[in-house]
Amino acid sequence: MRLILSLLLSALFGFTSCIKDEISPGNDSNFTIVPHNDEGFNGFNRKVVIFGIPIYAKKKVDDSRLLHAANILAQYLDNNEDGVVDNQLVLDAMLSENAFMVMWKNQADLIFMSLPDNMVGQDLGNDETIIEWHSNGQMGQFDASLEEVLHIITHTGYAVAYPDIFGEEEGSSLCEAMDIARGGKFFDVPNEYPDNAWYHYNDQTCDYGCMATEYIYWALTSMLGAQENRSNEINHEWELHSAALLESTDHAIFELLTAEEYAFPTVLPDGEYMD
Repeated sequence: MRLILSLLLSALFGFTSCIKDEISPGNDSNFTIVPHNDEGFNGFNRKVVIFGIPIYAKKKVDDSRLLHAANILAQYLDNNEDGVVDNQLVLDAMLSENAFMVMWKNQADLIFMSLPDNMVGQDLGNDETIIEWHSNGQMGQFDASLEEVLHIITHTGYAVAYPDIFGEEEGSSLCEAMDIARGGKFFDVPNEYPDNAWYHYNDQTCDYGCMATEYIYWALTSMLGAQENRSNEINHEWELHSAALLESTDHAIFELLTAEEYAFPTVLPDGEYMD
């Protein structure tokens, strides 16, 4: 996870770029790729806007992958694909936080950014956005758009709309469930997790709130079936890779994710919104 929280990245570089290059509208009938002149995003030559949430892209990002990320965002927010977001409170929270995403080709693209400090964003790499994962039996390199897009939704949406339930700080229902999953309340990554833990994220740069963001991602995508073929790859971090394991083991998070009032997705996005 690479959540952009401070958004004070390198005004020192003074990097700018024009948007005079020809912009392809892409081949997706649901969304349109457009140029822009949005303040702070001069290094990104185009964007797609989904329910008011913009996704900006660097010039070398493929149109197909930009549109795929847009479809994933739309499917997470409007999971029944009726053209209306499933939880308006979540979208309203995201809009109030000025949520956005940026797509990059090379990680250096993220260095040369000078963004407004009243926005919260999430980045996604071109080469980690794997469209084919959805059509090849969910095998091979994982489609990271399923993770990064969900991060911005839970961090600026659910956590803000329902702070007592999905807030990313000590005492929320989400964090209490996470403390059970980790085998204790750890504000720093422990040298070793208890044997009874099934969530044991070990990234030393990830604080308690970050751990909560990762936790809800693992739980929801496991419930939706995204992790079933990845047990060998992810067991060092997350052991409940199927909906059945989640339901039988992590009762607290399963109850939260299936409560109708929160309208979490019930179908895994595949990048084909309203197709």
